Amino acid sequence: MQIPIKVHTSPPLQAWGVTVLRVIIGLVFLVHGFQKLFVTGMTGVAGYMNQMGLPLPMTAAVAVTAIEVVCGLALIAGFLTRWAAVPLAIEMLVAGAVVHWSAGFFLPNGYEFALTQLASCAALSLLGPGVYALDNILPIQEAPVTGPTRAGATKAA
Repeated sequence: MQIPIKVHTSPPLQAWGVTVLRVIIGLVFLVHGFQKLFVTGMTGVAGYMNQMGLPLPMTAAVAVTAIEVVCGLALIAGFLTRWAAVPLAIEMLVAGAVVHWSAGFFLPNGYEFALTQLASCAALSLLGPGVYALDNILPIQEAPVTGPTRAGATKAA
């Protein structure tokens, strides 16, 4: 027996879903960048990175903070969304592997947060900005993204 369920997956609703994801993920990264910049400070962040054995800890601290602030703002505004998500995804990949992996999956020190952020950034890089984004009003041309076709399906000319 099947229970009829109507699922609304219209393109406008999907675009709004992407927008919500983009703004919230951007806000999370921005706040983490501000925490590094204004609360912990670059010396504190570099000291933490030095304790973990990362090379060039001050350079890494400045780079990570700049990526989080600049790319976080870009995501919130929907500006170069696909490109802004890439450095954030790479940062989360490195953080998950280098910092959190040994603690296992679960928080407080596990990699689940880094993995969630990585997946969100990967999705934004693939999906684009959603609605209400600067990407939609600025004269920036992106190559069209095409998806896979069903086996045996023919393309319209």
